[in-house]
Amino acid sequence: MSINSTALQTSAVINEAVQTLRDGGLVAFPTETVYGLGADARNPEAIQKLFTAKGRPSNHPVIVHLAAPEKYDAPQVDWAALLSPWVRDLSEDALQLINAFWPGPLTLVFKKDKSVLDEITGGQDTVAIRAPAHPLAQTLLRKFKGGVVAPSANRFGKVSPTSAADVRSEFEGMLDLMVLDGGDCEVGIESTIIDLSSGDHAVLLRPGAITPSQIFAKTGIKVSQPGEVTATHSEKNIPRVSGSLKAHYAPTTPLRLYPPGRVLDALSEFPDIKSRVAVAVWDSDSSLGHDGHPSVYFEEVTVPSDSAAFASRLYRSLRDLDQLGWDLLLFPEPPAGEEWDGVRDRLQRACFGSGPSSSNHASN
Repeated sequence: MSINSTALQTSAVINEAVQTLRDGGLVAFPTETVYGLGADARNPEAIQKLFTAKGRPSNHPVIVHLAAPEKYDAPQVDWAALLSPWVRDLSEDALQLINAFWPGPLTLVFKKDKSVLDEITGGQDTVAIRAPAHPLAQTLLRKFKGGVVAPSANRFGKVSPTSAADVRSEFEGMLDLMVLDGGDCEVGIESTIIDLSSGDHAVLLRPGAITPSQIFAKTGIKVSQPGEVTATHSEKNIPRVSGSLKAHYAPTTPLRLYPPGRVLDALSEFPDIKSRVAVAVWDSDSSLGHDGHPSVYFEEVTVPSDSAAFASRLYRSLRDLDQLGWDLLLFPEPPAGEEWDGVRDRLQRACFGSGPSSSNHASN
């Protein structure tokens, strides 16, 4: 079942989606990052249905999505009351981050309240939470009056969806899946994840549109990289989170990255699969030309040299190219700088998982 964006003004549509969630069904809905596949975060059977639909391992945690409280005339939103059913304790740093960046593409990891289902956390003592900024997501969550777990609305390990059409193509056999169409996603890659569960450090677990520099500039909070944290918060205690597997976001077509100015070298490295190649080039670069490679048929695909625009179109480009029958996709290595860390992370995982056997990589 698909609901078009033009119909979304009617509360009847949202009410139907809310009832579907309450009845233990699944609802795909847009966020500013990617489309999520939503289930009631308090319903173990609904969560199991979600994991089965995605083919997602049951020990892989999911993010709880909450509505931002209605501000009305309140000088400050009371996030503490909203989070108390989910989170054991809320630090001053957490409240600063929430007030600065929620609703928005920032997920925070806390020590969980004892009532939070193990099905959500992968059996860990932490829970990941965010408040998405997309108005349709906010309306749905506010009317639902509860938490909704919503990993990306795609088969596990594959390219995340940034349109309702992507969701429908992923789950075309699921006739009872309700899909809310809120247009194309603006941000285009999944949220930044910050771990606050240690109590004394904010640790970056997944890069995204919100960078550590932006967080420091707005809040004065220093975000550490996992390797920078002292022995009291060792690597083994950092919680597993969504999208942290080595192979993820992967197209079926083999995907490789090439260093600056080395695209023709990259073409030579793959003699077995180089007959038809799609080469992504920066919009600021000149055309490659076909000199010296008569055996290769390649087409150039222009990609934005602005990090936010590149992120916004990344999954769209991968999905579209994946359907065109290329033997190889070549993308430029993103430049240095933390504003590129999110797309660099997604591209590296996509490369590792890509290829005809990518469904097997996802379980590694």
